[in-house]
Amino acid sequence: MNLRRDVFQAISDPTRRSILMLLATQSMTAGAIASNFDTARPTVSKHLQILSECELLKSEQNGREIIYHLNPEKMKEIADFIEPFRKMWDDRFNALENIMKNYQTKK
Repeated sequence: MNLRRDVFQAISDPTRRSILMLLATQSMTAGAIASNFDTARPTVSKHLQILSECELLKSEQNGREIIYHLNPEKMKEIADFIEPFRKMWDDRFNALENIMKNYQTKK
């Protein structure tokens, strides 16, 4: 039975989040990505496979090398999920700020 991973399982791992941060600024080969970590190259390859299965990364064959790119459309899925929580916390902090301002005014 093949279990399909989702983006949230993929980003739950700190190494995979670091890989996404690396690829946010530039496309890289697996070897270039692996050189940023103190783990075995097959371990990094497994992380790249998981990120690719979840469509967070796109790969492009360039001769003998595979170049990995961040997939911004799939990253938007994460941002869209988080946005209501961000708004909730912004509203709470704004309410707290208003309470503090009113308290300071009454002094």
